[in-house]
Amino acid sequence: MELKTLCATYAPLSPHERLERLFEDFDRVLVTSSFGTTSAILLHHLHKVNPHHPVYFIDTTYHFPQTHAYRRQLSQMWKLNVIHVHPSSIENLDTLLKWTWTYAPDECCEVNKVEPMNELKSGFEVWVSGMIGRSTRQRGKLDIFAHDGSILRFYPFLDMTPQEAEWYRLVHELPRHPLEEMGYGSVGCTHCTQKGAGRSGRWKGKGKTECGLHNFKAG
Repeated sequence: MELKTLCATYAPLSPHERLERLFEDFDRVLVTSSFGTTSAILLHHLHKVNPHHPVYFIDTTYHFPQTHAYRRQLSQMWKLNVIHVHPSSIENLDTLLKWTWTYAPDECCEVNKVEPMNELKSGFEVWVSGMIGRSTRQRGKLDIFAHDGSILRFYPFLDMTPQEAEWYRLVHELPRHPLEEMGYGSVGCTHCTQKGAGRSGRWKGKGKTECGLHNFKAG
């Protein structure tokens, strides 16, 4: 199916129906999770639609202890099949010794997130993202499906508003990330995450809003 046809076909469906349809239309589906503040929404849907499907977690080695605790909590609750993905140990150690995130955050993200993800996604047709809404200018360019090199990106929750996301979490009593109640609206690596509403606490003062995993070219 062409990109425009895919978007038009999936647009009228609910997020749950979109995921169901995706597993009917594609064989090689990649699901990843950062186990951040909104991750439970995608993982809860996946638990209902395809409970044994693998969930890949990029362990940058810089995650908060609370993120690992949250990952364990959700994994145990829904019996998630979580597979850890790691960056190159040598390059990861180099970023640690040089404190690369302090002067070259893009390079740090490239080594610890983008490169291991590029290796992983080469074996899949479509990559599911749990991104909620079009919260930034770059994300506003997206549609339900987007090209990302040789793979398709799939955003089943792209048209979900923050209010709808909050309603979903309340109705289904989804556990919250432990750092959320401490004022973290979005959670990534320890060195580049501060308290703040939405994504305002990510890479604060570094002129950066994304880690590089998402390709924001529309179409």
